[in-house]
Parts: sequence; structure tokens; C-alpha cells
Amino acid sequence: MTPVLFAGLVFAWGFTWYAIKLQIGPVPMEASICYRFIVAALVMWAWLAATGRLKRARPAQHLWFALMGVSLFGLNFVLVYEATQYIASGIVSVLFSAATVFNAFNQWAFLGKRPTARMLAGAALGIAGIALLFGADFAEMEMAATVPLGIALALGGTFVFSLGNLVSLRATRGGLDLPNVVARGMSWGAAFLTLLALVRGGGFGIELTPAYILSLLYLAIPGSVLAFLAYLTLVGRIGADRAAYATVLFPVVALTVSTLLEGYVWTPAAIAGLPLILLGNLVIFAPPLRGRTTKTA
Repeated sequence: MTPVLFAGLVFAWGFTWYAIKLQIGPVPMEASICYRFIVAALVMWAWLAATGRLKRARPAQHLWFALMGVSLFGLNFVLVYEATQYIASGIVSVLFSAATVFNAFNQWAFLGKRPTARMLAGAALGIAGIALLFGADFAEMEMAATVPLGIALALGGTFVFSLGNLVSLRATRGGLDLPNVVARGMSWGAAFLTLLALVRGGGFGIELTPAYILSLLYLAIPGSVLAFLAYLTLVGRIGADRAAYATVLFPVVALTVSTLLEGYVWTPAAIAGLPLILLGNLVIFAPPLRGRTTKTA
């Protein structure tokens, strides 16, 4: 089941990059993200009610649901989207893949789970591969005064996402199952984004075009409901550090989609990055080699 969840997650998030591109237009960024999680939360609540799985939560648990909503379904998206205003989305993708390292060290700092050399080596290989995939973006990057701001925003969003991983572990300890926790987390995230949009004064216009509506539905249901259920299940099963390797793999799917739909041309550096990513995946997930035992007479 774990490989199926991981593969489904990588493909679901891999297509979100193209869907997000279709969202760019007259609608303010925070409004689009807000619509995404309002729809996702409504789908979660409707599914829980229809299947009889809806459970009550204690008032004290909402602190963790709110922290989860802000970190996983709100602030991290705002920071990452803002970063793309200053640096290329490919560079943002490279920086976001650092979630594997952030998760490893946050687990160490907050949970006392020391990262293994194998996990760090695999993450380093994967991030190096992603850097090669988006090498053209690095080559074309102009060192304007706003570039450090874009890098800081992308890393800040990635770090907030990493903290949200750990918050999700705490949020599920109160007796509720993951779907009930996610429904509440998404609702708090949508509330945070609504408040942010009001404070920033961007408005809540919507673009009633097939491209915008269909991309919104994709981002809300496969890209949020299904993907986050799969991701948070993996966090609980294999740990936040290993689950976050999906952030290294899904840009490969995104580039494949771009090849088919946008005419992206693979460079030699991009092709060289693929083996490093796959090797990093092998290092992290392959079963450990067991030492041979020798019999003595």
C-alpha cells in the first residue's frame, strides 16, 4: 500500500504545477489559494458526512487543527507563490525539495529522531538531480536585488510546510482519524487565507473560464484532498523525512507534463539529473543490506 500511496502522491502533485499556471491571471493569488481549500474542505466534510465517518472533536484539539491549517494549507502556499514573483518557478521547485532535509532536522530537533546518513545522502542526491533538471533557470537567473527575497520566501514556505508535517502528527493524537483531522485543518487554512485576503485588500474576484474552474477543481480534489491524505498517511507510516522525498520526485512529473503540453525541451543537464534523482530514491527506500554471518567451526 505504501508504494501505491507514494506513486499516487507524486503524480497528483506533479500535475499541480501546470494547474497552478492556469490559475495565474486577474484573480489575486491568495484568493485562488483560498478557493482551493474552501472547495477541498467542503469535499472532505461532504464525504465524511455521506459515509458516516464524521466525528466530534474536543474544543482543545482545534489549536492543533488551526496550526496545521495555517502551516500546511495556508502560509506555506502563500510564501511559495510569492517567491515565484521574484525567481523562476524551477528554482522554487529546487528550493522546495529541501523539505526532505528540513523534515529530517525538524524531527531531530522536536522529536529527538536523529536523521540517518543514508537518508541525508539520498536527499542530497535527489536535490542535486533537481538542480540539474532546472539548471537552465539557474543559468538565466539575473542577480537582481529581489532574488535573495525570492529565495528567502521559497525556503520560508518550505520550512513552514515542514513544521506542518510535525503538527499533523500531533493533531492526529487526539483520537480523530486522519480524514477528520484534514477536514478541520483545511477549514482553518481556508479561514486564514480569507482573513489574509481581506487584510491585503486584493478582493475575491473569480475567473469564470473553463481553464480556471477546471484547474481549481483539480487543485482542490486530486491536488489537495487526495494528495494530502496520501502524504500525511505516509508521514505517519514511514516518517516525515522519507515522505518528503515526494517533493523531489514530483517536479520530474511536472517537467514531463510540460514536455507534452508546453513543448519543454530536455537539456543534457536535465537528462543527467534523472539518474541522480532515481539513485537518491534507491538510497532512501531500498531495504538495508544485511550483513552476512559466518559460521565458525
